[in-house]
Amino acid sequence: MGQHPNFENRAVVGRAMRLRREIDDFEAKWPNLAKREEVLPAISWTQLERQLVDLAATPAQADMARHLVSATRKLAPFKPPEMVLREILCMTWVLLDENFRAEPDPAGDPMN
Repeated sequence: MGQHPNFENRAVVGRAMRLRREIDDFEAKWPNLAKREEVLPAISWTQLERQLVDLAATPAQADMARHLVSATRKLAPFKPPEMVLREILCMTWVLLDENFRAEPDPAGDPMN
């Protein structure tokens, strides 16, 4: 049996409200620039994904790149461009970090 429609609607509204708060917080910290500036070259999501896959430190991180780009792409139309850029930079940092592990260390050491 599926979840009750009211519960599903509340969950969707809750996610939308969290996203709106994240955007409002970002825009408060980083307001739009008044002057026109030179813009970055346009690239596609496919180009971004293939470059991140190629740059990833490990095969596991290369696989993770596909999921991170997909998740970022889905919400990008609702966010300011600079916020999307920041998310891309953060995901790049994670994908290039040779010490990053998506899974906990089997030895149980959270710092390793």
